[in-house]
Amino acid sequence: MRSVQRGVTVAAALIAGLIPAATSTAAPLGASSARATGRAATSCSTVATIPVGPAGNVSVGIPGVSAVNPRTGKVYVSSINPSTGAGQVEVINGTTNTVVATVPVGDSATGVAVNPRTNTIYVTFRSNPSTGAGAVAVINGTTNTVVATVPVSFGPSGVAVNPRTNKIYVANTNQVFHRSKSTVSVISGRTNKVIAAIPVISSPTAVAVNPRTNKIYVISQTSNAVQVISGRTSKVVARVRVGFTPAGVAVNPRTNKIYVTFDNIAASLHHNKVLVISGRANTVVARIPVSIIPGGVAVNPRINKIYAVGSPLGVRGGFLLVISGRTNHVLATAPAGGLPFDTAVNPRTRVIYVTNDDGNTVVFTCRRG
Repeated sequence: MRSVQRGVTVAAALIAGLIPAATSTAAPLGASSARATGRAATSCSTVATIPVGPAGNVSVGIPGVSAVNPRTGKVYVSSINPSTGAGQVEVINGTTNTVVATVPVGDSATGVAVNPRTNTIYVTFRSNPSTGAGAVAVINGTTNTVVATVPVSFGPSGVAVNPRTNKIYVANTNQVFHRSKSTVSVISGRTNKVIAAIPVISSPTAVAVNPRTNKIYVISQTSNAVQVISGRTSKVVARVRVGFTPAGVAVNPRTNKIYVTFDNIAASLHHNKVLVISGRANTVVARIPVSIIPGGVAVNPRINKIYAVGSPLGVRGGFLLVISGRTNHVLATAPAGGLPFDTAVNPRTRVIYVTNDDGNTVVFTCRRG
C-alpha cells in the first residue's frame, strides 16, 4: 500500500464525459487529447475550478473517497475539517459546481458510497482514534445530516452499496494489526445494523458491487488479490490473483466486467496496468498498460467507458485516462492536477470527478475534433 499522504487539501476534478475518439494502447502524458488515427481526436479544456476542503490522513493509495448520486446530481467528497481535525463530507452541487453543505462525521473519514434509490450516503471513519475501532456514518441526502452511526471493525476504509438489496459492504483494513481476522462488514440499509461479518484474506481496502449479479469485489493489497463475495450467501466464492499492490476496483454491471488498477513499481513503470476481470469466469481477460501509477477507477456503464487516475512515477502532476470498455484501449488523457488518486462518474451527465491533492476542482469539457 502506498503511504503517500494527501497534503493540506483535497480536490475533485470534474471532467465532462468524453466523446469516443481514436484508440491507442498507451496514453500520451503531455496533452489532454487522444492520439489521432484517421478519426477526430478528443480534446479537453478547463472551464472552472471548485475549491473543496483540506485533506487529512487518508493515504493516496486508497481510492474511494468520493461518490456521486446520479439521481440528485450531488457529489460527496470526504476530507478533514482544518479547525477541528474531525472528518467531514463535502457536498457538491453538480449543476452549479459549488460546495453546498459540509457534514461532520468522525476521525479519519475515508470511504464514501451512495445508495441513489434511498438517497443515503455512507462514510467510513474511526470512531475511536486510540484503538482504531471504526464505524460508518449514515447521511440523509435530503437533509445533509447524520441519521445513524453503525459500529464496524478496525480501520474501515472502502465501502460500497448494492442498491437492489439495500446492503452496504465495508472493508475493515487494519484488523491484521489488532490480531483480529480480516472481515467485510455487511450492513442492512433498512435497519442500519451489521448483519454479517465475512472473513476475507488480510487487509481488504477497496470494494465494488455488481448489483445485477449480486457479487461483491474486494481488493486485498497485501495478498495481491481480488476476492469475490456472493451477496446471497455472504461467502467468498472466488479469488482472482492480480498484480503487485492492487489499488482501485470498479464494476460495469452491464458487461459484467471488473476493472482493477495496480502498480508494480518494483518491476518497472511499464508494468502498471488496469486489469479487466470477467465476472462470469472470475479470470483476468485483459491487461491494459498505462503510463501512470494508477489509483482510483470508475465506470460509466451507459457508454462503456472506464476512467483511471494517477501520476507518473516521481511526478506530481497527474492525469485522467479514458479507456474504451469495448476495445480496452486508452482513448484520451486529461491533466487532473497534483497526485490524483480517486475518481467517480455521473453516468447520466457523463461528468467525471477526480480527487487530487491541489485543493481545487478542475472542470473540463471535452469535444471531439
